[in-house]
Amino acid sequence: MAGLLYRIGRFSARRAWTVVTAWVIVLLLAAGAYLAFGGTLTSSVTIPGTETEQVTDHLAEEFPAASGGSGSVVFHTDDDSAFTADQQTAISAVLTDVTAVDGVAGVTDPFATAEQLTEQQAQIESGREQLVTAQQQIDDGEAQIDAGQQQIDAAQAQIDAARAQAEAAGASAEIDAQQAALDAQQDQLDTQAQTLTDSQADLDTQSEQLEQSAALLELASGVRLVSTDDSAAIASVSFSDPLIEVDPEIKDAVVDALTGTAIPGVSVELSNDITQTVPSVLGAGELVGVIIAAIVLLVMLRAVVAAALPILSALVGVGVGAISAMALSGSVEMMSVTPVLGIMLGLAVGIDYSLFILNRHRRQLRDGVELHESIGLANGTAGNAVVFAGTTVLVALLALNVTGIPFLGLMGTVGAICILIAVLIAITLTPALLAKIGLRALPKRQRATLGHEEPEPVPSTPMRTSRAVLTLVAGLAALLVVAIPALSMRLGLPDGSSEAESSMQYQAYSITEQKFGAGVNGVLLVVADLPEAVEDADLTAEEVRIGQALAAFDDVAAVAPIGANDAGTVLAFQVIPTDGPHSESTEALVNALRDASPIDGDVTLGVAGSTSAAIDVSQKLSDALPGYLAIVVGLSLIILILVFRSILVPVTATLGFVLSLFAALGGVVAIYQWGWLSSIFGVHDPGPVLSFLPIIVTGVLFGLAMDYQLFLVSGMREAYAHGVPAKVAVRRGLHAGRVVVTAAAIIMASVFAGFIFSESSIIRPLGFGLAFGVLLDAFVVRMLLIPAIMHLAGESAWWIPKWLDKILPDVDVEGASLERSHPHPMHQTVDPAGATAPAATGPEGTTARG
Repeated sequence: MAGLLYRIGRFSARRAWTVVTAWVIVLLLAAGAYLAFGGTLTSSVTIPGTETEQVTDHLAEEFPAASGGSGSVVFHTDDDSAFTADQQTAISAVLTDVTAVDGVAGVTDPFATAEQLTEQQAQIESGREQLVTAQQQIDDGEAQIDAGQQQIDAAQAQIDAARAQAEAAGASAEIDAQQAALDAQQDQLDTQAQTLTDSQADLDTQSEQLEQSAALLELASGVRLVSTDDSAAIASVSFSDPLIEVDPEIKDAVVDALTGTAIPGVSVELSNDITQTVPSVLGAGELVGVIIAAIVLLVMLRAVVAAALPILSALVGVGVGAISAMALSGSVEMMSVTPVLGIMLGLAVGIDYSLFILNRHRRQLRDGVELHESIGLANGTAGNAVVFAGTTVLVALLALNVTGIPFLGLMGTVGAICILIAVLIAITLTPALLAKIGLRALPKRQRATLGHEEPEPVPSTPMRTSRAVLTLVAGLAALLVVAIPALSMRLGLPDGSSEAESSMQYQAYSITEQKFGAGVNGVLLVVADLPEAVEDADLTAEEVRIGQALAAFDDVAAVAPIGANDAGTVLAFQVIPTDGPHSESTEALVNALRDASPIDGDVTLGVAGSTSAAIDVSQKLSDALPGYLAIVVGLSLIILILVFRSILVPVTATLGFVLSLFAALGGVVAIYQWGWLSSIFGVHDPGPVLSFLPIIVTGVLFGLAMDYQLFLVSGMREAYAHGVPAKVAVRRGLHAGRVVVTAAAIIMASVFAGFIFSESSIIRPLGFGLAFGVLLDAFVVRMLLIPAIMHLAGESAWWIPKWLDKILPDVDVEGASLERSHPHPMHQTVDPAGATAPAATGPEGTTARG
């Protein structure tokens, strides 16, 4: 590989304009592919096969009218006063316009609905009064019948007595006539009694139906569409399709209809479900990150042209990678955050990889190596390490596909594409640009002394053992303390509460919570499958029975029936939890509803809706994290054993990665979940950690940790392999690689940190987690803990079983074989005592001997 990269570097240097033109053409082709095949991005996070998706699909088949997605619109008065009649009329007119949008199934007018509910309640009260009056009439009739029956019974007794006397006298004809008249009266009375009985039965039925309706209203009494002070109202916009399938143009049309007409004294706030948009690629924060990276490069390299080269290379790579990824959006469902992640990675590693090659080239130029030869050698040595380091990041990202979560696998694939392009840019475009800038890669002072610089002093004594022990203990303690918050990490997806306080999404969320209750932001859709079809006459009774069963669960604020399918086998309900969508009680409620299925009567329950979907996605991602972490840890051990031919080095490096990972997650939890330093990072409403953040941070941080491990420890290995005592080799390797690794880590952290203040609630915690993780891993783990452990281990650090050493291939990451075949004067180093020694440095631009 080193020889091939040497030839590529030489070719790129000799044919610089050809290489530059080729990359410009690739960039244009990527742009053309995007224009031709690019599609729309989605802000929804979905995972196939979740319980929510199964319920939604079932509902789409059995009850299509209830299967579409919905979003809420909040109207509120600017001065918090009650709506006027004119304002209510204007709001209703706006909502009527929304119903005309194609793809909108219906709109709930809060004022009309509230009026209907008031009328229904009034009708129930009136019906109860009428039933009381009717019952009184029946009771009076029964009293009259009882009195009449008593009279008939008394008359019958007289007739019976008279009949006995008449029969004795032989004159019963008159008695028979009296009996016939009395029997007629009895029949009439019996008819009246039967009529009263029938009336009582009808009255009982009416009463039962009325009380069932009253029970439904009572269940839904917690559902309000107009606030108690009449200053806010919630309208619901229902779509024909599930939210994830709603065309963005339909949402845009709905937004235009809702916001296009100004209503005096009234503001309109739209929920995330309607207004989710694609975040901007580069904002002020991201540009600040790039500027900081430029400043670091300028301070390190002390040459404007040289400092600009890595940034230019990275920008070209980002352009090709991000636009190519966007071109895929027309054929696959892609989250809006996916190309942004590619940009983050492409910028960070693109600058670093070009810097490694540039740094090696500068050292060789100072030693008097000819320009094109130096470019080829830098590409074959430092570029070889770049390819290896990039491959580790690429593999870690591609491994996201083994989680079985499509959107995560696509994010990993897009990130891997951007990493691959960054590597290709580094080993082709960077040599071409180096050839064009020539000796301007060096500061003016160094150009005048090429090949005649004083040797660079290097350490000749090991660090103190007491210092190593103190460093190890303090470093471990610090990382463990920072990692403590990770033990309480909860996962979730962003909602309106995560948006900027000035955004309409946040306003809609907060006003809903203040005026209507936190649970209204996290409404659950509960679907009840009945074992047998229910008749229309029994439908209300069944809705009441199931609704009351749902209301009996803890943390349920209200239950509102939606309706039943035509077959009468599926009932749907809105269940409003007591707390918001991110609360532990709401998550417990979703799980309790599912665990309770089937309920009495063999009724099967299913839960759907955006809140349920977020819970399912978070659970799936939480379950996938341990397996993915195991893959990454195993991969880390294999890679490092191959590179360093040691057992202790890979083990300590991997444990260091795990420590920095959990410390980074601890920082994320402390800020974004607990709200520490919230004012600094703009966290106004702390909540659960972004559900896929741990996996993404794991994959990216693994690759970067391996980069820094390689660039630092390989120098230690080279020094040790050439006879330097093990403990001295630790200091020499650290001395050789610390400057470039420090610069690379600061640059990478700066780029990631630039995304902390992004407009996207998904990007912000990702940017912090990656930036914080890079700083911890580079400066605490790689530059403090690993050298301390290597010092304490001494010779044991490089032990490997002989049988394993024999079967391991020689990967030659440092390009030592290339250096042996291309001898040239190299920069000498001296220890403080004045003894000259070959530099024991790593692949970022140093001598490899072996």
